[in-house]
Amino acid sequence: MMEAGILTILQVCSAYKPAYRMGGPILSISATAEELTARGHKVVVFTTNCHLDRDLDVPLNQPVMVDGVEVWYFKRYEPLKQLFPFISYLSQSVGFLYSPSFAREIKRQVYRFDLIHAHNPFVYPSLISAKVAINANKPLLFNMRGAFDPERIKFREIKKRLYISLVLKTLLCRSAALIALTEAEYKSYQLLHLNAPCKIIPNWVDTTKYVQDYDEETIYPFGIRKDHLVILFLGRLHPMKGVDLLLDAFLQTASQTSNAVLIMAGPDEGGLEKQYRQELCNSEFADRVIFPGMVSGNIKLNLLARADLFCLPSIAEGFSMAVLEAMASATAVMISPACHFEEVEIWEAGIVVERKISKWADKLSVMLSNAPQLRRMGRNALNLVKQRYSVEKVVSKLEQTYKEAIVDER
Repeated sequence: MMEAGILTILQVCSAYKPAYRMGGPILSISATAEELTARGHKVVVFTTNCHLDRDLDVPLNQPVMVDGVEVWYFKRYEPLKQLFPFISYLSQSVGFLYSPSFAREIKRQVYRFDLIHAHNPFVYPSLISAKVAINANKPLLFNMRGAFDPERIKFREIKKRLYISLVLKTLLCRSAALIALTEAEYKSYQLLHLNAPCKIIPNWVDTTKYVQDYDEETIYPFGIRKDHLVILFLGRLHPMKGVDLLLDAFLQTASQTSNAVLIMAGPDEGGLEKQYRQELCNSEFADRVIFPGMVSGNIKLNLLARADLFCLPSIAEGFSMAVLEAMASATAVMISPACHFEEVEIWEAGIVVERKISKWADKLSVMLSNAPQLRRMGRNALNLVKQRYSVEKVVSKLEQTYKEAIVDER
């Protein structure tokens, strides 16, 4: 129970590190859990063993200390995919993450926590934790992480809207607080006419963990030369990320920038890498498109620092950790409006480009032709994240939101 401002917090999420194939939420959720722990709070994470298209090899149904945080991993089941294997092939979803052991344990432990903070709406862990929190009169905070973006709702729209109407809306209305990553997400909550209070608390990045000067030997295996202009995509190879648009735009402009290379780094979701490689077979620029797979550690840090331009033409985003990481590496960014990060243009840290191949090709040519401007944008990007998206600003706001939720619930 809360004593002298110290909280006992249960974080509920679909997956937790080392499930880095799941993307940015793994980074932001774990970093916040570790920071809250460093501030003296007791943070416990309940999650599943999901690792995108595979399972983590971790101890199950027991506490595991992960970088100072108590984490419980529970086995996930997908009954429909077991009955109908073709669903696994057709669907790019991680599934519902059904976990009976998760349900049993949260019911047993709920009273030890001051509050429950659930992430992601359309999965079983969030559903059961919300119901248990409400039944136990514990403050419940919900973080949708961009899942209500109108473009993301379009994917499996009928199923999602039914779930929102029949199940989720009631739980959200009974939440102590809703957390939005951006102003756009705040508006997506309003479209559902929810009466719970909502706070905008973005992702954050610790700039001290990123580098601005790269180590040439670390990225040597990728064939990147000193004279190359490096365009970097870093994320899941998924249609929602706009990787097809970026590839087509690069191929249109490749003849104009003979020293430009495109690095498409990230876990392959749905066999897209194989598809892109086949498409490149007939292209004279195939050797200038690099697929290093998922990267992490020093390799990721050095690719981010080496990149001349980071690109993310997403169809829909919550609030991209990859964009923040690129900016923390003093790299200019080129993003779509769906990234909901207009500040990059206000701070002259990059540009926002409409999702059309012709416009992305044109802007790539313009950006790559002005190296001094890219370096200046990179410096502005680093300054932006230091001032607006630091741990001090963001996590302190989250702490305050937690404490207000507990007081209001009482």
